[in-house]
Amino acid sequence: MMDWTDRHCRMFHRHITRHTWLYTEMVTTGALLYGDVARHLDFNGEEHPVALQLGGSEPADLAKSAKLGAQWGYDEINLNCGCPSERVQKGAFGACLMAEPALVADCVKAMRDAVSIDVTVKHRIGIDKVESYEFVRDFVGTIADAGCTTFIVHARNAILQGLSPKENREIPPLKPEFAYQLKRDFPHLEILINGGIKTLAEIDAHLQHVDGVMIGREAYHNPYMMAAFDARYYGDEAPVKSRAEVLHAMQPYIRTQLERFGKSEVGGGLRMNSITRHMLGLMAGMPGARGFRQTLSDSRKLASGDPALLLEALGRTQALAA
Repeated sequence: MMDWTDRHCRMFHRHITRHTWLYTEMVTTGALLYGDVARHLDFNGEEHPVALQLGGSEPADLAKSAKLGAQWGYDEINLNCGCPSERVQKGAFGACLMAEPALVADCVKAMRDAVSIDVTVKHRIGIDKVESYEFVRDFVGTIADAGCTTFIVHARNAILQGLSPKENREIPPLKPEFAYQLKRDFPHLEILINGGIKTLAEIDAHLQHVDGVMIGREAYHNPYMMAAFDARYYGDEAPVKSRAEVLHAMQPYIRTQLERFGKSEVGGGLRMNSITRHMLGLMAGMPGARGFRQTLSDSRKLASGDPALLLEALGRTQALAA
């Protein structure tokens, strides 16, 4: 979810669900150790619980980065062993790390020694033509021996050569039974499943076999699906914010962010589109959704920096009390 789940996206999602864990986009160790730490790690206090996802393969660098994450107040450090992009592979991390479980174990141990918060691993079920269940079983077993107790399983192989990241999310077949078997083989571990999950019914079905579910693109393209999560999965019966209430809640946030960063961020300052672009799917499946998206994508109106644009977009829908 690089370039997708930034702090503005997460703040928007937090207005929809109070309890769901939110994950950052993958942040590389190099970006933290040699770049602008605040730019990569700053987040809103309302985002909790929130996890920092790291990309890297050097135990010492990951330990330093995890320590930074803990100091900034993150609730979990997650090591990405699932991203198949060529850019990530050139850095010798992401899905290609699945070929080196001993190295991943060293990375996990180094991070666990550096922080007191949870260190988790997100991974695929195999790489390239390695499709046996035994491969991912042995990978998880090795990392678990280093003290990791939570694994987020993207239930597809990662094809490291010949497929784009987008194709890697669609072409390799999903094999949820691999995640289910991991839970049976490692009942003491927390096993979460990820990959192609789009409906509440699918989530419910997976939860019959594993401990949790991670939603990726669907949470971005159809974010209001998460409005059902608090009551359904966390037992919170507090009133759910309507779509209109979410938009009203985001207005002061946009105003504050523009006042704070409008002239300070790299690239000419923060623009309102940097926030509203994450909100285009709020009306997915509702009457007037197209008009809503068109209004929030109007470059001339966005240039005004007026958060009232959210209410103008709302006015073009027929879902005022959805």
